[in-house]
Amino acid sequence: MIWHEAPHLEQIAERVVSLARQSGATDAECTISEGSEFSATVRMGEVEQVKEAGSRGAGVRVLFGQRTGSSYTSDLSADGLAAMVAQAVALAQITTEDPFAGLPDAADFGAIGHPLDLFHNDVEALDAAAKVELARAAEKAALTLDPRVSNSEGGSFGSYLGASAFANSRGFTGSYRASNCSLSVVPVVKDGDAMERDYWYSAARAAFKLETPEEVGRKAAERALRRLNARSLSTRKSPVIFEPRVARSLLSHVFELLHGESIYRRASIWAGKLGEQVAAPDVTVIDDSTMPGLFGSSPFDDEGVASRRNILIEKGVLKSYLLNTYTARKLGLRSTGSASRGLTGNAGIGHGNLYLEAGALSPEELLRRMGTGLFVTELMGHGFNAVTGDYSRGAAGLWIENGEIAFPVSKVTIAGNLKEMLNQVAAIGNDLEFRGSVAAPTVAIGEMTISGQ
Repeated sequence: MIWHEAPHLEQIAERVVSLARQSGATDAECTISEGSEFSATVRMGEVEQVKEAGSRGAGVRVLFGQRTGSSYTSDLSADGLAAMVAQAVALAQITTEDPFAGLPDAADFGAIGHPLDLFHNDVEALDAAAKVELARAAEKAALTLDPRVSNSEGGSFGSYLGASAFANSRGFTGSYRASNCSLSVVPVVKDGDAMERDYWYSAARAAFKLETPEEVGRKAAERALRRLNARSLSTRKSPVIFEPRVARSLLSHVFELLHGESIYRRASIWAGKLGEQVAAPDVTVIDDSTMPGLFGSSPFDDEGVASRRNILIEKGVLKSYLLNTYTARKLGLRSTGSASRGLTGNAGIGHGNLYLEAGALSPEELLRRMGTGLFVTELMGHGFNAVTGDYSRGAAGLWIENGEIAFPVSKVTIAGNLKEMLNQVAAIGNDLEFRGSVAAPTVAIGEMTISGQ
């Protein structure tokens, strides 16, 4: 199987780098990936769609001094690789010099020494029929929970198996394999004229770590049922509590604010703010690519820089931006091991496992402490400006009275400014759970504007 060939991919990457050097490049780096994806959707018990696809590709970036060129190919034959290198070399001849271009410093190269638990054979061992049956079982669990679960947009199972390799002309070569799988269901519920939908999913590197189909289906149905007969709200200022599934979006906005390109372009409210208080003292945000078994983990970044744990915000104080080699040089700082790229082009910036540290309160205790407010379970639209911090999103959820759920809410907008929101974090739950590379527990904001219809 192709995902067992990581050492073979390393040899190809090294060959590409050698070809580039023979063509006169002063430096070169090559990324290669192979993988297989599977997805199946079952609706109302019937198989609606099954897809399986493989992919294979290589990309090269060459440097002639501080001029760069890049190219990629899906043809990994000797002729295909030679043509890819020739194209990158030709492009480098016509580009403008960039004083900040170049490979990382030699001292930054490396890889995590401890096992990261990224690949599991049990994902490979599941055949197509078993995957379809898991999707069918999850949907069935949702449909049979309550008579008001009248329809379904489907139960789905997805999986990925793959390998990646990277090599450069400074002597770094590395590779790793990865697997993941997911199970989800989207039930539709009806009560009189009221109709709602919601979803639940489970995702993991290993099949045995997934929630059972019964759990996924039950949670999806319960979430949809609690939305029935929702009301809007009059415009008001109120505490707003983000459940974990939507609190993650706040961290996605934090990532925008910490992105190296946003910083050096001064397109972030946090440009030039290192060492300053930017959030409430309870807020600590960490980016960690070294956590075993998680989706944002890898032994090295996409420039061959060793993965690491970066404390971004500590007790409300801004400690670090997220930087690749290029943005670090622009800012006079060091790479944070955050380079991310596809097969071609210069490296961009990504994150590993980006998360908000958990607090001490259970979600139930947090709701009781907040007393009255909007518990947000779904957000719509983007509505965030990294330059000003302005924030506005469509929302749905549950209205809380005296620490208890009073009624479902829909068709409202929540608005504020992220600077103020982060400084008004009033409580953080203890329910941190990783279902992807971005994770947050329940988060309560002291006050936001809620606009209804």
